[in-house]
Amino acid sequence: MPTTETRRLNPYALTGIILAVVLLAFLGIRMLTRDIVEVRAAAVTHQNLLKAISTNGRVEPIEEFQAHAQAPGVVSKIYVKVGQKVKKGELLLRMEDADVVSKLATAKSSLASAQSTAHDLAQGGTQEERLALAADLSRAEHQKQQADKDLAALRQLQQRGAASASEVASAEQRVQAAQITLNSVQQRETQRYGASDRSKVQAQLADAQATVAAARSSYNNANIRSPLAGTVYSIPVTTYDYVDGGETLMDVADLNRLQVRAYFDEPEIGKLAVGQAVKIVWDAKPDQAWHGHISRAPSTVIAYGTRNVGECIITVDDAREDLLPNTNVTVTVTVSQRFNVLSVPREALHTEGVSDYVYRIVQGKLVRTPVQVGVLNLTRVEILSGLTEKDTVALNATSSNRDLSNGLAVKIVE
Repeated sequence: MPTTETRRLNPYALTGIILAVVLLAFLGIRMLTRDIVEVRAAAVTHQNLLKAISTNGRVEPIEEFQAHAQAPGVVSKIYVKVGQKVKKGELLLRMEDADVVSKLATAKSSLASAQSTAHDLAQGGTQEERLALAADLSRAEHQKQQADKDLAALRQLQQRGAASASEVASAEQRVQAAQITLNSVQQRETQRYGASDRSKVQAQLADAQATVAAARSSYNNANIRSPLAGTVYSIPVTTYDYVDGGETLMDVADLNRLQVRAYFDEPEIGKLAVGQAVKIVWDAKPDQAWHGHISRAPSTVIAYGTRNVGECIITVDDAREDLLPNTNVTVTVTVSQRFNVLSVPREALHTEGVSDYVYRIVQGKLVRTPVQVGVLNLTRVEILSGLTEKDTVALNATSSNRDLSNGLAVKIVE
């Protein structure tokens, strides 16, 4: 008959039984509540896929006029204000110009004198000189005619014995003298000025014309007019300011014709081409966007600060005087477009070596699925093969310490 001691369980055995029960319970619970990872997911859909690259740029007018002080001086008067529209030829600003006006008047006077001299030379002298020459010619012709008559009369008298040979000889000498005088006057009329006289007068005329042109240029620079129709967008000076030669006085441009000079990093310039669409954003007007196109693609790589970049010119197509010159903007160029292609979010794509794959969700488990990809942008990737529009792919686990893997049980969460 067993004793009480034999019926009592061994303490070590009891402890082992308890541990075994706990372990079995833990494993049972673990099996029953096996990891079901919460994941974000997305459906495979057809979408338009745009690929774009962005960079910084600076707005500048296509056609502008920047007035500069041609010499040191004082701003006498400003006729316009910033934002004002001006016509071609309209007076914008005047510098102190008393000395300029005096120089222009003197130059014009010298030119008029040179022109008068050139005119007189072409006409054979001044009017007074021409009248005097005409009188001398008339007198010489009359004297020659009278000498001819006297000689003819004496020769007739000599034939009748009423005049001596010496008297006839003397008359002949008077005829010769009158002819010499007449020839001299005629030569003065036709050959008064030689080649050297004409060259001298032409040189004086050219010098006077150049002096007037220089004085008029100085006058125009002192009285600055707009060479184009546009808008005054900058006046960095005020009335009575003293400015140095070369200093900027005013900027005028057609603000409906703007371009952006943008700089793209070297790896991206090969994707750029003339005609590509561009979106332009200015931080000062975040709710507004402008549109344009590439009018000149980069032709070389230059150093821009610490970057190697290609310079690109972008024409703004819809500027309406609401985008200011010299502002810094962000430009986004659409380098490729794919329409109605099968695609997934880019974060669903995984790469291992040269192979791409995604995790499809099939009956609550992940299935690693190889795919072939096409065009991709910052948010989506084109799927050429491996998926259909009926598939759903996992993006990532909501818990940051869990990685996706083939066969993992998952639950889709929003």
